[in-house]
Amino acid sequence: MSTVKQQFSITRTFNASKQQVFDAFANAEALAKWWGPANMPIDVLQLDFRPKGIFHYSMKAGDVTRYGVFHYVAIEEPNRIEWVNSFANETGEIIQAPFPGLVFPKQVMNILTLTEENGITTLHLTGYPINASEEEENTYYSMFASMNQGFTGTLNQLEEYLKSL
Repeated sequence: MSTVKQQFSITRTFNASKQQVFDAFANAEALAKWWGPANMPIDVLQLDFRPKGIFHYSMKAGDVTRYGVFHYVAIEEPNRIEWVNSFANETGEIIQAPFPGLVFPKQVMNILTLTEENGITTLHLTGYPINASEEEENTYYSMFASMNQGFTGTLNQLEEYLKSL
């Protein structure tokens, strides 16, 4: 098992209550509107939002469909969500990242915390590889700038979703 050497981290504030932000992660209809890379719509295939539950989804980019899966570890409404994120196949089985030459960890632990002050919610997300080889860890650490860009796009979509409520 790998040890945590570095963590990816991103923080974002939203003009919404902590409960509204939490609910956006807990509801399949909401997730379908904002989760995933910008301009890559997702379909929620399964959402069992509870510890030991899963979120299985597909993402479409042109003719290509990719799948992802969360395995929820802990949920403390409305303050914290912990999950292991992975690329998956159409049945939800964990697979290697579907990008040739990219040796990415099969499992990434994500810890999301929410705090609220005066109606403004701060989302803080950290992530790190688990059960990863040294090569997979190094790939993960080398991709922080790309992951920041990707999560920024996703969180922009969350912001737009929250504004629509």
